[in-house]
Amino acid sequence: MPASRTRGRAAHPGSDNGPVSTTAQNLPRVRASELVGRGWLNTGGRSVTLADLRGKAVVLDFWTFCCINCLHVLDELREVEEQHRDELVIIGVHSPKFEHEADPDALAAAVERYEVRHAVLDDPELVTWGAYTARAWPTLVVIDPEGYIVAQMAGEGHGSAIAALVSDLVAEHAAKGTLHRGSGPYVPPAPASGTLRFPAKALALPNGNLLVADAGHHSLAELEPDGETLVRRIGSGERGLVDGGPGEARFSEPNGLCLVPDDLTASLGYDVVVADTVNHALRGVRLADGAVLTVAGTGRQFMVGGQENVCGRAGEPASAYEPGTTVAPLDLRLSSPWDVAWSPVRGAFVVAMAGNHTLWEVDLLQGSANLLAGTMNEGLEDGPGESAWFAQTSGIVPSADAEGRPDGHLWIADSETSSLRRVELSDGVDGAPAATVRTAVGQGLFDFGHRDGAADQALLQHPLGVATLPDGSVVVADTYNGAVRRYDPATAEVTTLARDLAEPSDVLVEIADGGVRLLVVESAAHRITRVALPASLAGEVLDGGAHRVARPATDVGAGTLRLDVPFAPASGQKLDDRWGPSTSLQVSATPPELLLSGAGNGTDLFRALVINPEVTEGVLHVTAKAASCDEVPLLPNGEPDPDVFPACHLAQQDWGVPVRVVPAGDSELTLPLRG
Repeated sequence: MPASRTRGRAAHPGSDNGPVSTTAQNLPRVRASELVGRGWLNTGGRSVTLADLRGKAVVLDFWTFCCINCLHVLDELREVEEQHRDELVIIGVHSPKFEHEADPDALAAAVERYEVRHAVLDDPELVTWGAYTARAWPTLVVIDPEGYIVAQMAGEGHGSAIAALVSDLVAEHAAKGTLHRGSGPYVPPAPASGTLRFPAKALALPNGNLLVADAGHHSLAELEPDGETLVRRIGSGERGLVDGGPGEARFSEPNGLCLVPDDLTASLGYDVVVADTVNHALRGVRLADGAVLTVAGTGRQFMVGGQENVCGRAGEPASAYEPGTTVAPLDLRLSSPWDVAWSPVRGAFVVAMAGNHTLWEVDLLQGSANLLAGTMNEGLEDGPGESAWFAQTSGIVPSADAEGRPDGHLWIADSETSSLRRVELSDGVDGAPAATVRTAVGQGLFDFGHRDGAADQALLQHPLGVATLPDGSVVVADTYNGAVRRYDPATAEVTTLARDLAEPSDVLVEIADGGVRLLVVESAAHRITRVALPASLAGEVLDGGAHRVARPATDVGAGTLRLDVPFAPASGQKLDDRWGPSTSLQVSATPPELLLSGAGNGTDLFRALVINPEVTEGVLHVTAKAASCDEVPLLPNGEPDPDVFPACHLAQQDWGVPVRVVPAGDSELTLPLRG
């Protein structure tokens, strides 16, 4: 029996909980599969078996370090992990998407970078992934202290459900005598030292120094022009969201940096805008004294669907986040802002919002913010901003013409599609779209590699940074290829400028002594590296091969395929339909001809798809969301307690399911959102 079939209730269409799913009820208990992989991290060198974990509640977190949703889940789990340190063991099962992520050294660096404080199984061959029938990053599996699977859920937004389930398991098994308290297999690594720790982005300051987003130290580091000597640090170095002077302010994995235009600094009162990624905020920094101020964001993550975390008091409909709607910057929920750039055309700062695959514009002078481009669906779709799809917008920089003059548009490193995108901006008059998106390099979510040459055939691998050269060509920090690449719009050709770098995450262009040099942020090497370019700015033409995401295909039959996305609210919660339907399901396919019918949007978490017998293989793209809300206790008179403000929660996931159409294929496909 597949591990996705778990015991528990699932609501049926027409029930009080609404149209959720139909799933077999009262299924027999399923034993958890053994944990098999290449090795372990954070265990002091020892392997871990399920027998070692008997007596503990266990959460398996199937993740991959490129995935922003997986990083969100790491943050969601921190609190429950600390709360139940003696009864709960979290095991990260690293199941790589990109080739680079299968490198054990890269995984070790990622575990350190993201402060993963639990044991991690390295599963590059997806053995344990397959044993638990995981189909998406992230997937969470809960195992009880007797070794049985009790729940499986995909996507982010399950933190409260995990906490409630773990509390129930602890109480149940403490009463049964099957709970064993005490330390788990986690062994903390030795502390690291150095001026920089996983630097993310860099900015050239007017005084000639460099300002570096020192993500691993949760602070900003100002360096002398040599890129090594520390001048000062802004931020205490402790993870948090605190405003104040340079010694008391706190950041959480800051990334993008942008200078405020000279004519705005006096009015705004700060000189640099920082994308404070894990705090879901923009921060303003005054260089004169290092003071830090939060200028956008509430400090809490926006979840697709617009559900706020406090119902009745600050509930906000999804329409507040639709195109054309303006939100005050400090009321706006951001989602992992990764980079920021100033746009004179729009008169605003443009924010690459990696967490929900969008671009936002924030006018910090007038106090307004609105969605600029992206539908919050994950993928590679060009066109007007309101219909374009991105996937983890990460690096952003103004573009220039062949003479090096800014032309008012933007280049975007769209990391999960391994692509370089161009965003053409307008003032929006006469009905022109504010933004139009075009792909220069990149094939989509599942294709990547290191291939130079014609742009329509060239391949990148999870790029995070971009810069513009004096001739208007574009430099790309091709992070997972360990390279710096160049795209020339005049010839539509891609070349390699530098390689054998340690996860380059940003690039600055430096013109000195008549020549051009690149300042490369080598994140995994914790340093800034200078690379001299030839006068022609040309590079090598390399072909390191093409790759596709390697996951087993699901065999399906031609004709009707029943798609079921089980979801049940956590204990003490109910579905939340105050702002409209509480659930949604979106289905599409690559190629589109794979589906004869069943594509499109709906509110039921189940659908009859019709598979085309003439198409032998493809990918089903499924996006599911379900909003739930804590139940409010009732007063003796039967009325809800007005002093209780229940928390609301949104579970969501995008699946890309490779399928193969075969005569004896399955007629049902189950993708548990929460089962």
